Amino acid sequence: MGLRQGNRINLTICCAMIDRYVSSLSEYVNYREKLAEEALKVAKTCTDSPIEVHVNTADCDAECSLFLTVTGTSAEMGDDGSVGRGNRANGLITPHRPMSMEATSGKNPINHIGKIYNLLSNELAHTCVEKVDGIAEIQVRLLSQIGDPIDQPLVASAQIIPKPSFTVKDIEKDVYEIIDSGLENITSVTERVIRGELKTF
Repeated sequence: MGLRQGNRINLTICCAMIDRYVSSLSEYVNYREKLAEEALKVAKTCTDSPIEVHVNTADCDAECSLFLTVTGTSAEMGDDGSVGRGNRANGLITPHRPMSMEATSGKNPINHIGKIYNLLSNELAHTCVEKVDGIAEIQVRLLSQIGDPIDQPLVASAQIIPKPSFTVKDIEKDVYEIIDSGLENITSVTERVIRGELKTF
């Protein structure tokens, strides 16, 4: 995952390691640090901007909770949906506009933000247009860093184009309240997916 904030670049790498090639916690930590160093070297060949690299941010070394895999695939953890990445949660393929390449239908609805954030951001945008006067167009983006609580995204932003005679200032407070409320009640997305009330494409 890559995020540019101003001039700073934040990279998050999720790299499962095959358990039979890792003999100890210290060896795993060494591999993780080496991966961060190598990724930083490569990234520095592309930009002079300050770069932060994070690897396997959901790890908890103290509890030996690490990103290990037996087979080398995520299928063993239930992330095995066989769907095309062209299937957008909002039903649109949108050149020159922000979009996620997540395979929304193939993700679990409990904690996989690839599914939850796609559905929630789409719903939040619709709710804002329905309930807030003056919005000509809105794009809602949610971005998480693995390991963080799903109701506390790394980025939650709304890009608003107001209708004539409205300004963003007239609109933004109501939009922020809708987004905050949606994040506060994010578990309802999971419940509605399970009940078949939300479509993934």
